[in-house]
Amino acid sequence: MPAKLGIIGGGVMGEALLSCLLSKGMYAPESILVADLSHERRQLLTEQYSIRTTHSNREAVIHGDTVILAIKPQVFDTVVKDFADASVGEPPLLISILAGVALSRLEKSVPGWPVIRAMPNTPATVGCGMTAVAIGNRAMAEHMELACQIFSAVGDVVQVAEPLLDGVTGLSGSGPAYVAIMIESLADGGVAAGLSRSTANKLALQTVLGTAQLLKTTGMHPAVLKDRVTSPGGTTISGIACLEELGMRSAVIEAVRAASSRSRELGNP
Repeated sequence: MPAKLGIIGGGVMGEALLSCLLSKGMYAPESILVADLSHERRQLLTEQYSIRTTHSNREAVIHGDTVILAIKPQVFDTVVKDFADASVGEPPLLISILAGVALSRLEKSVPGWPVIRAMPNTPATVGCGMTAVAIGNRAMAEHMELACQIFSAVGDVVQVAEPLLDGVTGLSGSGPAYVAIMIESLADGGVAAGLSRSTANKLALQTVLGTAQLLKTTGMHPAVLKDRVTSPGGTTISGIACLEELGMRSAVIEAVRAASSRSRELGNP
């Protein structure tokens, strides 16, 4: 693992990466420099993680062998102006987690740099994220390996071709919102069936968490688990028949497709 890391943007995702990389010993506190415009944010990160912070994006670029770009896409053009001639010698690896900012645009902004684009999701903030990474034209296998190591600190990682990142955005990027609606709906159903709100919330949350963990641990296909839970003429098949009648499966598929389509639109303003 390279000795120095620069993080530009100390917001929610930037802090999630920082926290997990430190807790897993992948970087030492003294090897990390975080750039953020907010004095309050810099102070909080310094106090909580014993790292150095700066208001200068350029300083973070000069510092890092690897630079993680964790800012809002709207300020990308302003921020990359600070990168001009900041790299001395071998250019750092730039890892961008900006939604909608293509590899071609990133590479044009930092000529000669190896670039990797990543799409993490919000569960990364608790170390249970899902990140897809796409490699740029100038990046090498060792750069991809490093990016995968970094994002493995906040969950699982898959490698995809860049055109598939819109599909990733529609599924795992937006997916936590779909799952949250499912949990909320399960709890509402429990309340409708007479359970208290607190009990229904606990049952719904643990049911979803436990099911996901069971599928992940066993490698079982979801359809197999569904069939195992579904007894002939029982309660589960009655519930499934209702979901099918109301179009739950189609609604989820269309939600992923709609979000993926919107991601493509945002990437081509």
